[in-house]
Amino acid sequence: MVGVKSPVVVFAALLLSAAAQVPLPYDESADARADVEAALARASSEGKAVLLTFGANWCPDCRVLGAAMTTPPLADAISARFVVVDIDVGNWDRNLDVVEAWGNPIAKGIPSIVVVDGRGTVLYATKGGELANARRMGNDAFVKFFTGLPTGVQ
Repeated sequence: MVGVKSPVVVFAALLLSAAAQVPLPYDESADARADVEAALARASSEGKAVLLTFGANWCPDCRVLGAAMTTPPLADAISARFVVVDIDVGNWDRNLDVVEAWGNPIAKGIPSIVVVDGRGTVLYATKGGELANARRMGNDAFVKFFTGLPTGVQ
């Protein structure tokens, strides 16, 4: 039976192939402070709020949320209201100064978010791990959650 692959090997290869094609939501080499400053300026000029997302590429819930945020209808709802900055927290060892600057929204889990207006005033922050089970939420729950967030824009 040379050349015959078991179904397990084929399935594993398909999973690896699919995983390689899914973009990771967090740029581990990004300058989070500079990205936040740029987003604040852009949000102010566009009349939007800033949506800071905190997470890590190893986190399954972060990857689910990241994928949902780039897919309609959630992507459309978010882009209409927010300038988004994805902040990598690594293994709770990266960008912790930025996390602390926004009130430590990761204390109860990741992914977590903070919404600020164009002046940097915090309008909302996850404090109780509201998104830490993103894998169980589903697209409808994401849309409801994110469209209910304040923007500070009249």
